[in-house]
Amino acid sequence: MGTLNQIELQNLRHFIGAKETSYNKLTNYADSAVDPQIKQVLNKAAQDTLNSKQKLLSFFN
Repeated sequence: MGTLNQIELQNLRHFIGAKETSYNKLTNYADSAVDPQIKQVLNKAAQDTLNSKQKLLSFFN
């Protein structure tokens, strides 16, 4: 893959920040959930979001 230009880097930073925010919110929602099924769904969504963030971070390597 070629080098990223400034706009692409800014977009990646924005997406990574959004993923971090989503992860934090989903984790907090899961911690607050009483129903075990809802807690499981929210934890899965949080993990998927974290994985997506890691993929985006790989573009900086």
